[in-house]
Amino acid sequence: MTQATFQPGRFAGRHVIVSGASSGIGRAIAVQLAREGAQLALIGRNRDALEATKANCQGAAGVELFVADLADIGAIPDCVAAIKERGRVYGLCHSAGVSLTLPLAATKPDRFHAVMNVNVLAGMELARAFTRRDTLAEDGGCMLWLASAYAHVAAPGQIAYCISKSATVGAARAMALELAPRRVRVNSLSPGMVRTPMTEAASLTAEQWAQIGAQHPLGIGAPEDVAYAAAFLLDPRNTWLTGADLRLDGGFTLQ
Repeated sequence: MTQATFQPGRFAGRHVIVSGASSGIGRAIAVQLAREGAQLALIGRNRDALEATKANCQGAAGVELFVADLADIGAIPDCVAAIKERGRVYGLCHSAGVSLTLPLAATKPDRFHAVMNVNVLAGMELARAFTRRDTLAEDGGCMLWLASAYAHVAAPGQIAYCISKSATVGAARAMALELAPRRVRVNSLSPGMVRTPMTEAASLTAEQWAQIGAQHPLGIGAPEDVAYAAAFLLDPRNTWLTGADLRLDGGFTLQ
């Protein structure tokens, strides 16, 4: 990971929602936006984990925590309505996601739906609530969806995950076109392998980690690497950047 500079105040006066802010990439994005002056609404399932994220959000204009399980799609509109009470929203970063490693024979509909619900459908419902005229900032806004390098390449046992992340990229492109007249930019970010609690939970051996690292010419990434890129894509000054998918994978998909 390269230590990057940040720009205090870049998000001053901007209210940003970050889902999946309890740990990993979502937490790193929240911390980065806080350093740059954002007012944050953090969504996650675990209050203690969200409190830990908040404790690291130094520089934020304010941090509010919203405990919600995004697998419960029906609860999302009320969650966003509560966020709106703290002020109109400029940005939405849908970082929450779940992974599933199973062969095709074991990828039954209920397991597939569990992945799609959080990775895609929850993001769509967040986007729908965020873009309500009484919620969105009056001068427009920006959405960022966390996809994956697996939206562009495949791996055995990752069928459901690959489908969900491909759908994420497609949804962002379609929304970018539809929402452009309202000055809402929509982009996606496709990281390669990043060391997070979710990837650590895969219980890979040292040899397997070494094999994955060898597939990434610049090595395995860190959550902060993704956070710097996320802040760039959410930057209010990038007024002409929409419909893009940034592959941030240390060269993984070049091979």
